[in-house]
Amino acid sequence: MDIYNLISFTGIFILLTFAWILSSDKKNMNFRVIGWGITMQLIIGLFIFVIPAGAKVFLVVNDLAVKVLDSASSGAKFVFGPLALAPGQVSESGEKSIGFILAFQAFPTIIFFSALVAILYYFGIMSRLISAFAWIFTKLMRVSGAESLVTAANIFMGIESNLTVKPYLNRMTRSEYCTIMTAGMATVASNVLALYVLSLQEVFPKIAGHLVSASLLSAPAALVMSKIIIPEGEKPETLGTQIKPFYEKENSFFEAIINGANTGVKMIAGIAALLIAVLGLVALVDVILSGLGAKLNPIFGLEGQWSLKAFCGYIFYPFTIILGIPLSDAGAVSRIIGERIIVTEVASYTDLSSAIQNNLFHNERSVVITSYALCGFAHLASMAIFAGGICALAPEKIRHISSVAVRALIAATLACLQTACVAGTFYTEGSILFG
Repeated sequence: MDIYNLISFTGIFILLTFAWILSSDKKNMNFRVIGWGITMQLIIGLFIFVIPAGAKVFLVVNDLAVKVLDSASSGAKFVFGPLALAPGQVSESGEKSIGFILAFQAFPTIIFFSALVAILYYFGIMSRLISAFAWIFTKLMRVSGAESLVTAANIFMGIESNLTVKPYLNRMTRSEYCTIMTAGMATVASNVLALYVLSLQEVFPKIAGHLVSASLLSAPAALVMSKIIIPEGEKPETLGTQIKPFYEKENSFFEAIINGANTGVKMIAGIAALLIAVLGLVALVDVILSGLGAKLNPIFGLEGQWSLKAFCGYIFYPFTIILGIPLSDAGAVSRIIGERIIVTEVASYTDLSSAIQNNLFHNERSVVITSYALCGFAHLASMAIFAGGICALAPEKIRHISSVAVRALIAATLACLQTACVAGTFYTEGSILFG
């Protein structure tokens, strides 16, 4: 353990303090949620990074995820041919990859994983996994069964996790709405997680295992941060009780596959549209800011090009330091972490991959911690998606849901950073969990 591990550990409590400063009710802290949430994160981090058996489990999960991804790419290779070959791959007919193409290599895996999750749901496997995690959250933290269930579901699913508590959505408290939105934005769905793996696998071979562990770590972090930002001031209907996931089962195995695949297609369309629109608008804003910078820099004696990424980098620089990132890498990391809130985590992971390829980081520790900090849907577009999705299921509660949306985004961002702090607390240079 070195000074950077200590900084990361201290960062956990600095982030908690920052969340408390932003709290809507500073005198009403649920220390049981905070205590058990931090304890669960530290236990998971200790098991993965320090205990030899945990490291072996990590490597098995990573290898399993990679093999499943290889299977997922089979359909894409049949449909798209060499366009679907990952960088460095050669087809059986001798065709070589032409490089990484998001639409043809990463997006098809979303269809595969959506179908796989639907199959696991059809056979009751996913429901049992979600219920097990929800039981742990409910019993240890004594939060409502509904928000525990959604938080547990978000470890494996995305926006559709809100459907697991559909019968209760109209009767939730403001704090519960904040929690389910925070959990949605602080974690990632398994089908989209595959997209990140493909973006980084060539330059970071163990990325799959790290992203799986990040998703586990972020669930209790989401509960902690949401309950600090908006503490529970009412009595939830399902407080301390275990509830079963609401699920409308398909009539057959093949119907589950079809519906799952169709869900994946819709998600791809949404992600593609979001990236095209957001990145285009960001580019337009950057053109305007660049022009302003060119005129104002000489007047005020400033240097450097003005852009949204640069501004976000300045804002997140202090947070990057408390994550335990070495100073030599802090500038590059802060820009990548900061831009996520505007351009989405997909673009940020792509930029992380480019930074690794271009040797912009001097320390492998920076790569690991950044990958954990980015593992979540904590950005403006996602806030609109999650808030809109819940409003569609509970239209009578639009006022309550919209009033906590921004606070939920802040809580989710802090939860992702806290997860990165936990990883930084236990990660050591030269670990077998990097190469």
